Amino acid sequence: MQSIARTFKEKFGKEPLIIAAPGRVNLIGEHTDYNEGFVLPAAVDKKMFVALAPNGTDQVNVYASQFKQDYSFSVKGIEVVKEEKWYSYVKGVVYLIQQKGCTLHGVDMIIDGNIPVGAGMSSSAALSSGVGFGLNEVFRLGLNKMDLAHIAQKTEHIFIGALVGIMDMFASLHGKAGHVIKLDCRSMEYEYIPFRFPDYKVVLVNTMVEHSLASSEYNIRRRQCEEGVAIMKKYLGENIKSLRDVPLKELDAHRNEMSEETYRRCRYVLTENERLLKGTELLSKQDLEGFGKLMYETHEGLSKDYNVSCEELDFLVDQARTFKEVAGARMMGGGFGGCTINLIQEECVEQFTSFIQEKYKAKFNKEPEVYTMQIEDGVKVI
Repeated sequence: MQSIARTFKEKFGKEPLIIAAPGRVNLIGEHTDYNEGFVLPAAVDKKMFVALAPNGTDQVNVYASQFKQDYSFSVKGIEVVKEEKWYSYVKGVVYLIQQKGCTLHGVDMIIDGNIPVGAGMSSSAALSSGVGFGLNEVFRLGLNKMDLAHIAQKTEHIFIGALVGIMDMFASLHGKAGHVIKLDCRSMEYEYIPFRFPDYKVVLVNTMVEHSLASSEYNIRRRQCEEGVAIMKKYLGENIKSLRDVPLKELDAHRNEMSEETYRRCRYVLTENERLLKGTELLSKQDLEGFGKLMYETHEGLSKDYNVSCEELDFLVDQARTFKEVAGARMMGGGFGGCTINLIQEECVEQFTSFIQEKYKAKFNKEPEVYTMQIEDGVKVI
């Protein structure tokens, strides 16, 4: 935080407002958010930092410390262009805030962070959430956290081309220390579930594989789920809005009406919603062992039915199964790379780290990065 404040003062000659926007983990409920299902994320202590101050012009001047790149644009006449660039998230948020009827002026901004990029911890959602939160504070726009979550989500849709659900932004903005969030992605109702297992740590293991397929394959999975819904409407009526409305027995009954791929995608989503609801009950009963078993089941579904895993992710989960101090493990995020999430007894984290790095390096000739997480509050001014 001190370094970004110092850099800002050196570059722009003034004191900034500094926003911390956390990345997120998701304990269970993967690829369910865009199917109006349930998710169970938490904000963590890896963050994007946004330092900003008004500059009295119409120009937004942004410096990305991680990339050592500058980018400037006017708040007036922003063109909607799909580009997977870091500055597209800033432009998108500025554009969409104005689309809500808010008046924005120019700002100077520096962005930095310690969320591992490409690790499935939603650094992009944290960036969009942090930029939106900062602009809302600086210009006193009166937007609430749900408004900002939708703005961040639409930024990904319109300026990046990724049809993501709401979970990542919601978790970054609404996180609460010591709790996971049970979020209903249809009604947007949510409940904080205590996650009080002081003897366990949330540990991510990074495959170091870029999930370059994730964006395109993500959109394909979404279409396949929509295909399944369209078929089920023929039998269950137009009230069927998403997979959330389809009973598993009905999906099985009409399995032959759809391709095997579409069936397996839909089946995964329905069973994952069931696992999440069961999982929240287990956490409420302090049954981490039972919850961990569900995490392994989720990985199996993601790997075999939803087909978004890869050899490296499967290997890490298989190795975690052999380590008795691991309560549960699975791949996390969009897939095709990124991280596994593991719940590990704190006293054994170092031992596990050495074990998993040695096994992985012997198999794939590269060493995975390991991150130990703490569940913290959502976006805030620091």
